[in-house]
Amino acid sequence: MTDRPAVDLLPGVTPLPFDPEWWRGAVIYQIYPRSYQDSTGDGIGDLAGIAQRLPHIARLGADAIWISPFFRSPMKDFGYDVSDYCDVDPMFGSLAEFDRMVAVAHDLGLRVMIDLVLSHTSDQHPWFIESRSSRDNPKADWYVWADPKPDGTPPNNWLSVFGGSAWAWHAGREQYYLHNFLTSQPDLNFHCPAVQDAVLEVVRFWLRRGVDGFRLDTINFYFADKYLRDNPSLPRELRNDSIAPSVNPYNHQLHLFSKNQPENLDFLRACGPS
Repeated sequence: MTDRPAVDLLPGVTPLPFDPEWWRGAVIYQIYPRSYQDSTGDGIGDLAGIAQRLPHIARLGADAIWISPFFRSPMKDFGYDVSDYCDVDPMFGSLAEFDRMVAVAHDLGLRVMIDLVLSHTSDQHPWFIESRSSRDNPKADWYVWADPKPDGTPPNNWLSVFGGSAWAWHAGREQYYLHNFLTSQPDLNFHCPAVQDAVLEVVRFWLRRGVDGFRLDTINFYFADKYLRDNPSLPRELRNDSIAPSVNPYNHQLHLFSKNQPENLDFLRACGPS
């Protein structure tokens, strides 16, 4: 996602010249913050450490850096379980240090890409805490909730990439919620217009800070089939263990309804330049 919507940059942010095609053929250097440069001596890499090493990356001939998640998170999935999309986890620094890193990158002619994990949040995200509180709160439909079958079992046969059912029971709502990964990573309901608006505002938040592009994690999981139909089985000869280990039953299904929905493309088209 590299087209820059019309946003007002924060004071002091100096962007590189806008070029929607910059990524074609670009050399992009991925950085996993936690194991990169530690600037404080606590044994954990951080944003200030990244800024220190940017001259080296520029000398290597890179055109851009891609930074893996650094947002606030309980770290049950190493940052891919986000509890606040618009803040930096203290282990990595602060928003001010992020802004400084972007400024250093741009001074060196390096563009900055960040990972956005929009298909799901942490169960500690305020959105989910509100959503799970009742069936009629303002965010009640922000996640994929479904009633059990008459016998109390999950609403369909969908499986989690990480093993087991993709549904977790919540006693408060007496409903199941969808999680394609950990049970602590509930899936957002992209069929809800308010959810689409909220995640696009997250995109604008980072664009205002000078970010040049995004790597969209698990983008094919944004939408689930609105009718929650069962996935068909997948013959053994067609199973592909490149997505999950061969011992994982996830590979026994053709994921026709739990991901890769046509609405994904419609949403991305709607996110194009305005």
